[in-house]
Amino acid sequence: MSGPEVPRIFGSYGPIRRDYPIDEFLADTAGCNVVKSVYVQTNWPPGKSYDEARWVQSVIDQHGWPHANVAHADLADPECEVLIERLAALPATRGIRQQLHWHQNLQYRFASRPDVMNDGVWRRGLSLLSKYNLLFELQVFADQMQDGAALARAFPETIFVLEHAGMPEDLSEDGWKKWRAGMSALAEQPNVNVKLSGLGTFVRGCRADLMTSIIRETVAIFGADRCLYGSNFPIEKLWTDYATLYGTFREAIDGLDPRQQRAILHDTAARLYRI
Repeated sequence: MSGPEVPRIFGSYGPIRRDYPIDEFLADTAGCNVVKSVYVQTNWPPGKSYDEARWVQSVIDQHGWPHANVAHADLADPECEVLIERLAALPATRGIRQQLHWHQNLQYRFASRPDVMNDGVWRRGLSLLSKYNLLFELQVFADQMQDGAALARAFPETIFVLEHAGMPEDLSEDGWKKWRAGMSALAEQPNVNVKLSGLGTFVRGCRADLMTSIIRETVAIFGADRCLYGSNFPIEKLWTDYATLYGTFREAIDGLDPRQQRAILHDTAARLYRI
């Protein structure tokens, strides 16, 4: 028997409080020319990070999908190298995500404080990723982006992938200004890339105008070769279907030249995740 919903950044999630098997994902993406995919950790209970990664590997071994895995590790754990080594030994593991986003709004908050990435013990854990050829998926809000840029500058051998285009949640003029400034600071670090995913999270819808604005500005700041498409399914299944999401995304990048479009839709992800 499941308990009550815990408040989440994406709102009420009753319809997706269930398994999302690979067969359903493949059915959702049918007709959208999805040729490969990357699984990103979903915060299994504490102590179960390796179990999640091992399960993902078993699905890959059986179905051939997905094609890579971004696992979870608590980098503040002084013994985290034991877990990282085990994760890296799984053939599909390409990176680590530990969600660092913090916000004044409790519903948007995940990390215990906004500056976890500045902690010396946590950074010692992050320093291990390059040793095991793993990238780090960075999830922060605009107010944390200056610290994120400093983090990337301090670890030039580590590849960073910024989640959800930096999660622009404040759509006021001032909010956009802060987001642009933070994105520009991150873009100054050549080891930072951007995943154009989750763009409907804060409006809880698939809005072409918003998606187009975020994508075009991000590509202008980072360049297409450092940007990649992401669906954030099944979360976005709460407010849209995959074909609508993909079609809206394609329309948003229609003004880019074919080489840029290919980079965003295929080449950047293939390079970063080695798939």
